[in-house]
Amino acid sequence: MIVIVAGVSGSGKSTVGEELAGKLGWAFIDGDSLHPRENIAKMSAGTPLTDADRMPWLDAIGGWLDARLTAAEPGVLACSALKRSYRDLLMASRPAVSMAFLRICREIAAQRLAERHGHFFDPHLLASQFADLEPPGPDEKAVWVVPVAGTPAEVAGDIVSRLSLPDPDPDPDPRPGPLSESGRT
Repeated sequence: MIVIVAGVSGSGKSTVGEELAGKLGWAFIDGDSLHPRENIAKMSAGTPLTDADRMPWLDAIGGWLDARLTAAEPGVLACSALKRSYRDLLMASRPAVSMAFLRICREIAAQRLAERHGHFFDPHLLASQFADLEPPGPDEKAVWVVPVAGTPAEVAGDIVSRLSLPDPDPDPDPRPGPLSESGRT
Protein backbone atom coordinates (compact mmCIF):
# COMPACT_ATOMS: atom_id res chain seq x y z
CA MET A 1 0.00 0.00 0.00
CA ILE A 2 1.09 3.55 -0.72
CA VAL A 3 -0.42 6.69 0.76
CA ILE A 4 -0.08 10.01 -1.02
CA VAL A 5 -0.35 12.98 1.34
CA ALA A 6 -1.54 15.88 -0.81
CA GLY A 7 -2.58 19.51 -0.51
CA VAL A 8 -1.56 23.06 -1.24
CA SER A 9 1.83 24.36 -0.25
CA GLY A 10 1.84 25.11 3.46
CA SER A 11 -0.75 22.44 4.29
CA GLY A 12 1.89 20.35 6.03
CA LYS A 13 1.96 17.46 3.57
CA SER A 14 5.71 16.85 3.96
CA THR A 15 5.65 17.09 7.76
CA VAL A 16 2.52 14.95 8.06
CA GLY A 17 3.89 12.53 5.43
CA GLU A 18 7.11 12.04 7.38
CA GLU A 19 5.15 11.58 10.61
CA LEU A 20 2.85 9.05 8.91
CA ALA A 21 5.77 7.13 7.43
CA GLY A 22 7.43 7.05 10.85
CA LYS A 23 4.26 5.72 12.53
CA LEU A 24 3.92 2.99 9.92
CA GLY A 25 7.62 2.19 9.46
CA TRP A 26 7.30 2.89 5.72
CA ALA A 27 9.60 4.72 3.30
CA PHE A 28 8.88 8.40 2.68
CA ILE A 29 9.63 10.66 -0.27
CA ASP A 30 8.80 14.31 -0.73
CA GLY A 31 7.50 14.72 -4.27
CA ASP A 32 9.28 18.08 -4.47
CA SER A 33 12.54 16.12 -4.82
CA LEU A 34 11.22 14.71 -8.11
CA HIS A 35 10.66 18.09 -9.79
CA PRO A 36 12.82 18.79 -12.83
CA ARG A 37 15.35 21.62 -12.36
CA GLU A 38 13.33 23.81 -14.72
CA ASN A 39 10.29 23.59 -12.43
CA ILE A 40 12.33 24.47 -9.37
CA ALA A 41 13.83 27.46 -11.18
CA LYS A 42 10.38 28.68 -12.22
CA MET A 43 8.91 28.34 -8.74
CA SER A 44 11.97 29.97 -7.15
CA ALA A 45 11.47 32.92 -9.50
CA GLY A 46 7.80 33.17 -8.51
CA THR A 47 6.44 31.79 -11.80
CA PRO A 48 3.50 29.39 -11.44
CA LEU A 49 3.81 26.00 -13.11
CA THR A 50 1.56 25.08 -16.01
CA ASP A 51 0.01 21.68 -16.63
CA ALA A 52 2.73 21.05 -19.22
CA ASP A 53 5.42 21.89 -16.63
CA ARG A 54 3.90 19.43 -14.18
CA MET A 55 3.69 16.44 -16.55
CA PRO A 56 7.37 15.34 -16.25
CA TRP A 57 7.04 15.69 -12.48
CA LEU A 58 3.84 13.62 -12.39
CA ASP A 59 5.54 11.01 -14.59
CA ALA A 60 8.45 10.85 -12.13
CA ILE A 61 6.02 10.42 -9.23
CA GLY A 62 4.24 7.66 -11.16
CA GLY A 63 7.60 5.97 -11.68
CA TRP A 64 8.30 6.06 -7.94
CA LEU A 65 4.84 4.65 -7.20
CA ASP A 66 5.27 1.86 -9.74
CA ALA A 67 8.72 0.92 -8.42
CA ARG A 68 7.35 0.63 -4.86
CA LEU A 69 4.30 -1.33 -5.99
CA THR A 70 6.36 -3.72 -8.12
CA ALA A 71 8.66 -4.37 -5.18
CA ALA A 72 5.62 -4.79 -2.87
CA GLU A 73 7.08 -2.12 -0.59
CA PRO A 74 4.74 0.27 1.20
CA GLY A 75 5.46 3.98 1.17
CA VAL A 76 4.28 7.50 1.78
CA LEU A 77 4.66 10.25 -0.81
CA ALA A 78 3.95 13.96 -0.35
CA CYS A 79 2.84 15.98 -3.37
CA SER A 80 0.32 18.69 -4.16
CA ALA A 81 -2.05 16.80 -6.54
CA LEU A 82 -4.17 19.95 -6.76
CA LYS A 83 -6.26 18.98 -9.77
CA ARG A 84 -8.58 16.05 -10.29
CA SER A 85 -6.72 15.13 -13.48
CA TYR A 86 -3.43 14.88 -11.52
CA ARG A 87 -5.03 12.66 -8.87
CA ASP A 88 -6.61 10.50 -11.57
CA LEU A 89 -3.26 10.15 -13.33
CA LEU A 90 -1.44 9.16 -10.14
CA MET A 91 -4.06 6.71 -8.94
CA ALA A 92 -5.27 5.17 -12.23
CA SER A 93 -4.47 1.46 -12.44
CA ARG A 94 -2.94 1.65 -8.96
CA PRO A 95 -5.59 0.25 -6.59
CA ALA A 96 -3.04 -0.07 -3.77
CA VAL A 97 -2.60 3.73 -3.73
CA SER A 98 -4.80 5.95 -1.60
CA MET A 99 -4.62 9.65 -0.90
CA ALA A 100 -5.06 11.83 2.16
CA PHE A 101 -5.82 15.33 0.87
CA LEU A 102 -5.07 17.90 3.58
CA ARG A 103 -7.65 20.66 3.79
CA ILE A 104 -6.35 23.99 5.09
CA CYS A 105 -7.59 27.56 4.82
CA ARG A 106 -5.65 30.06 2.73
CA GLU A 107 -4.79 32.27 5.71
CA ILE A 108 -3.14 29.52 7.75
CA ALA A 109 -1.26 28.18 4.71
CA ALA A 110 0.01 31.71 3.99
CA GLN A 111 1.12 32.15 7.60
CA ARG A 112 3.00 28.85 7.51
CA LEU A 113 4.72 29.76 4.24
CA ALA A 114 5.76 33.14 5.64
CA GLU A 115 7.47 31.31 8.51
CA ARG A 116 9.15 28.69 6.28
CA HIS A 117 12.74 29.21 5.23
CA GLY A 118 15.05 27.37 2.87
CA HIS A 119 12.42 26.04 0.46
CA PHE A 120 12.39 26.90 -3.24
CA PHE A 121 8.64 27.56 -3.36
CA ASP A 122 7.97 31.31 -3.51
CA PRO A 123 5.19 32.05 -0.98
CA HIS A 124 3.62 34.44 -3.49
CA LEU A 125 2.65 31.38 -5.55
CA LEU A 126 0.12 30.28 -2.94
CA ALA A 127 -2.62 32.26 -4.70
CA SER A 128 -1.95 30.30 -7.91
CA GLN A 129 -2.21 27.02 -5.98
CA PHE A 130 -5.63 27.96 -4.59
CA ALA A 131 -6.65 29.12 -8.08
CA ASP A 132 -5.67 25.70 -9.51
CA LEU A 133 -7.14 23.74 -6.59
CA GLU A 134 -9.93 21.34 -7.45
CA PRO A 135 -10.96 19.90 -4.06
CA PRO A 136 -11.56 16.15 -4.11
CA GLY A 137 -15.13 15.17 -4.86
CA PRO A 138 -17.18 12.50 -3.11
CA ASP A 139 -16.78 10.22 -6.13
CA GLU A 140 -13.00 10.03 -5.56
CA LYS A 141 -13.31 6.90 -3.43
CA ALA A 142 -9.64 6.38 -2.59
CA VAL A 143 -9.15 10.04 -1.61
CA TRP A 144 -9.93 11.19 1.92
CA VAL A 145 -10.19 14.86 2.79
CA VAL A 146 -8.38 15.32 6.09
CA PRO A 147 -8.77 18.61 7.93
CA VAL A 148 -5.51 20.12 9.12
CA ALA A 149 -6.46 20.40 12.76
CA GLY A 150 -4.09 19.58 15.56
CA THR A 151 -0.46 18.61 15.46
CA PRO A 152 1.19 16.75 12.56
CA ALA A 153 1.18 13.63 14.76
CA GLU A 154 -2.59 13.98 15.30
CA VAL A 155 -3.23 14.49 11.58
CA ALA A 156 -1.05 11.46 10.79
CA GLY A 157 -3.01 9.49 13.42
CA ASP A 158 -6.24 10.50 11.69
CA ILE A 159 -4.85 9.13 8.42
CA VAL A 160 -3.73 5.87 10.06
CA SER A 161 -7.25 5.40 11.45
CA ARG A 162 -8.64 5.60 7.90
CA LEU A 163 -6.30 2.93 6.53
CA SER A 164 -7.41 -0.68 6.42
CA LEU A 165 -4.28 -2.11 7.96
CA PRO A 166 -4.02 -5.36 9.87
CA ASP A 167 -3.36 -4.89 13.57
CA PRO A 168 0.36 -5.68 14.01
CA ASP A 169 -0.25 -6.98 17.55
CA PRO A 170 -3.89 -8.07 17.80
CA ASP A 171 -3.52 -9.86 21.15
CA PRO A 172 -0.48 -8.75 23.13
CA ASP A 173 -1.54 -10.90 26.13
CA PRO A 174 -1.10 -14.62 25.26
CA ARG A 175 -2.99 -15.74 28.41
CA PRO A 176 -6.49 -17.07 27.89
CA GLY A 177 -9.36 -14.66 28.39
CA PRO A 178 -11.89 -14.86 31.22
CA LEU A 179 -13.93 -18.01 31.49
CA SER A 180 -17.49 -17.99 30.31
CA GLU A 181 -20.32 -19.57 32.30
CA SER A 182 -19.69 -22.83 30.48
CA GLY A 183 -16.11 -22.87 31.72
CA ARG A 184 -14.71 -22.29 28.25
CA THR A 185 -13.11 -19.14 26.95
